[in-house]
Amino acid sequence: MVKDKIRRILGVILLGCLVGIGFLHPVQDYVGLPSAVRVFKGQDRVVSNLPSGTEVASKGTKAILSIGKTSGRHSFSVNAHEDGDSVVTLEAGGFPVKKMGINVLPELKVVPGGQSIGVKLNTLGVLVVGHHLVDTKKGKRSPGEIADIQVGDIITKINGESIAKMGDVAPFVRKAGKTGGMLDVTVIRNKKTFHRKLQPLQDKHDLSYRIGLYIRDSAAGVGTLTFFHPQSHKYGALGHVISDMDTKQPIVVNNGEILKSTVTSIEKGSNGHPGEKLARFSEENESIGSISRNSPFGIFGKLNDGLSNGRWDKPLPIAFSDEVKEGPAKILTVVNGTKVQAFQVEVVSSIPQKFPATKGMVIKITDPKLLKTTGGIVQGMSGSPIIQNGKIIGAVTHVFVNDPTSGYGVHIEWMLDEAGIDIYGKQKQKAS
Repeated sequence: MVKDKIRRILGVILLGCLVGIGFLHPVQDYVGLPSAVRVFKGQDRVVSNLPSGTEVASKGTKAILSIGKTSGRHSFSVNAHEDGDSVVTLEAGGFPVKKMGINVLPELKVVPGGQSIGVKLNTLGVLVVGHHLVDTKKGKRSPGEIADIQVGDIITKINGESIAKMGDVAPFVRKAGKTGGMLDVTVIRNKKTFHRKLQPLQDKHDLSYRIGLYIRDSAAGVGTLTFFHPQSHKYGALGHVISDMDTKQPIVVNNGEILKSTVTSIEKGSNGHPGEKLARFSEENESIGSISRNSPFGIFGKLNDGLSNGRWDKPLPIAFSDEVKEGPAKILTVVNGTKVQAFQVEVVSSIPQKFPATKGMVIKITDPKLLKTTGGIVQGMSGSPIIQNGKIIGAVTHVFVNDPTSGYGVHIEWMLDEAGIDIYGKQKQKAS
């Protein structure tokens, strides 16, 4: 009995010690360190915030990377020679306390944008943006509403025939009206397909047949190019999804194009009233690239040729989300004509995101010239690349309505992945 009590007491003491160790600052510091660090071939990466007294054992890693001391007391630098995986061991007092994976990825650089672009989107099918009443002999009714076709639905087929533009709808309506037949309408709603039966009704005034729906098949606007990949010509722009102005739903893209754009004037922003770039498409109205994707991280596609933005035509490395630091940075954007200029900003905060997510950064405009011209972040500036320490770290996406000097940014890592650029070396891994 006495021995059992002693064992229990010792067990409680040991458990308390183990739990207590977890609250010690050095232990918490080691737990808080990343288990893996990513770095591109040919680049340096500093791993900081090491507990005091930590030594780094790099035995067996020299073929892939070299480990060096930095000017900081509790950090070390990684210089990547070859892509591949390696492991370094962190030691304290000669004892190993943590292993850290080093993942060296193939070299990747992209050309920063900053150019003002015009955007033309063609929807997949036609988008329902509203209902209207048909004034019939029996009263005012909306055939589309009766058929349970809702605002935001995308009409892709009528009677089994594909619908690509608004002009494709009218012949089916006229024919059904004359014969008294019903239309079999195929719609997409929240990524699900539905079939609806719709009976066109005759307007008693002009005797034409109507379906009681407002529809649209295209959208246009202006924004800013974020980057393009010189090898593949893939690009990314805007940094946020394009939504229909009436339905507020993301536009499902069938195809589209981007064009050169000229900024003609700026409507300055103020508290409670976001400003706007006023721009026009180039006189040639010439397409400079295609649009294949409209996602929460922007629009993506391929450029027909490379684009020049003046002083920043050379490809730059990119930073992962956990590399972005609070502090000075700059954005590239156009505020007059077509000239790309650099303006000073401050990265107020950045979240080291492990999974794709928008609004990863908060930035603040600090450049007196830009503040005088625009009041801060304005509509049309979305997509302006953010550069810090010689690396592209993200793009401007949203402005704070009550503080136009500040807004959100998205990390470049997620835009590159959405563009289909092999940022993580997945293709090489499959090939091997």
